Amino acid sequence: MSFLLHWAIVAAALWLAAYLIPGVVVRSVPALLIAAFVLGLVNALVRPVLTILTLPITILTLGLFYLVVNGAAFALAAALVPGFDLAGFGSAVLGALLVSLVSWVLGGMLSPKR
Repeated sequence: MSFLLHWAIVAAALWLAAYLIPGVVVRSVPALLIAAFVLGLVNALVRPVLTILTLPITILTLGLFYLVVNGAAFALAAALVPGFDLAGFGSAVLGALLVSLVSWVLGGMLSPKR
């Protein structure tokens, strides 16, 4: 149940990013659902490896390079899912930032209290 709730939250955040950011395009509902699933997989499997590999430059930039890592993970998910397109890397960074913020807020409001 928790997985489905998290998947729905990421899908809603991705839909909002596609609505608000001009360079993020999701062409259909199935593409949105697949993109939310792939984005969750990329964030769980690839982003931790990228974070560790780029840790020195992230420290040197006082954490700002982490935005680039998030944008790269977002762009990778867009490259893997047909129907989920980005206009450029700036759109990827903004989209990743918005999806992260919306997921955090919705997850805090909708997740069951422990």
